[in-house]
Amino acid sequence: MIKILHTADWHLGKRLQEFSRLEEQKFVLEEIQQIADEENVDMILLAGDIFDTFNPTHEAVELLYKTLRKLSKNGTRPIIAISGNHDSTQFVEAPDPLAREMGIFFYGKYESIIPLGKLDSGIEVTRSDSGFVELKLPQFTFPIRIILAPYANEVSLKTYLGEGDREAEFRQILTEKWKSLAENYCDNQGVNLLAGHFFFMKEGEKPEAEPESERPILHVGGTQALFTHNLPPQIQYAALGHLHRYHSVGHETIPVVYASSPLAYSFSEADQQKQVVLIEATPGLPVVFKPIGLKQGRILYRVKFDNLPDTLKWLDENPYSFVELTYETENSIDASTRKAIMKAHDGIVNLIPQIKNPLGLQNYSLKVEDLGKDMVSLFQLFYKSEKGQEPNEELLGIFKEVISQNDPA
Repeated sequence: MIKILHTADWHLGKRLQEFSRLEEQKFVLEEIQQIADEENVDMILLAGDIFDTFNPTHEAVELLYKTLRKLSKNGTRPIIAISGNHDSTQFVEAPDPLAREMGIFFYGKYESIIPLGKLDSGIEVTRSDSGFVELKLPQFTFPIRIILAPYANEVSLKTYLGEGDREAEFRQILTEKWKSLAENYCDNQGVNLLAGHFFFMKEGEKPEAEPESERPILHVGGTQALFTHNLPPQIQYAALGHLHRYHSVGHETIPVVYASSPLAYSFSEADQQKQVVLIEATPGLPVVFKPIGLKQGRILYRVKFDNLPDTLKWLDENPYSFVELTYETENSIDASTRKAIMKAHDGIVNLIPQIKNPLGLQNYSLKVEDLGKDMVSLFQLFYKSEKGQEPNEELLGIFKEVISQNDPA
């Protein structure tokens, strides 16, 4: 039996608006390393979105390399790391020749083929192909096969999806590729896994909501959703990244699992327990897996108050956190109240005024007949509908300036 740790979506270098998360990331990656050591894990799967941007900072890169070196236990514990939609495939694969000597295998481009050979640690790449690698670890008699499925679109797959049903065409291309790899390399004499970074769902079910930072990826110049039945039946476990909440998508026989991000990266993730997944796998048998909760990092809260004493009391009781605070008020938040709130806590990311409807204020809503009105009148109606009060002259002036810039000369 081999023990594998599945993690994903580290997003190294990510910020929460103006707040850096790098120190938290350092602590939570140390926690992941401790879990791997305590559980005597034999292999690590890192399922994409290693960095948050195509051009990560020096600090983010340094944190990655230091973390992977420790996780690899000086090259004796192999690490398979694929690229996600936030990663530059060229940047991810750049250190691969050197990293491979430490048992760290980066994979970002489908045309890449990991070289065969035996490392000083005894880890051996026995077979490889485009989108596939087979490893032999000295402590096991059976091989570990991994179908490598980094984030892809038609550009990275070097194909044209046509003008018809692009989603179906995309699924078909990957389904056939994975089917061919599984039939060629994945029998029941080894452990067969897939490491992927895609939006997976069970056909016919409501899809899992994507994190706020990932929503533009689908359909808008990005990739399409895949179905769990697109996975080949030889696979014993699909280790996924992309969605930031731990969950299993659902498949009759194959666990299709998102490990979650190690930290909450947006307020839509405020109530999520972050995890890594421990997998125990044996050739020809169903895998056993369990999530292990992570404790490091600031908690994200969405809270609402309508008076200053309760606000300050709650902020004092929850110091190590990031907060999106909605403050109910009759008009706007006055300067002294805003100053008191911001001074009370160093992690207030958003302070949102919510205007209560003054007594007697009608419920404004836009109607079809309003569409014939001029832009300024429409804006005033919209603002009343959203905020419950008239826009002030300064705001109206800014709006008029904006729309004047779009007027034809």
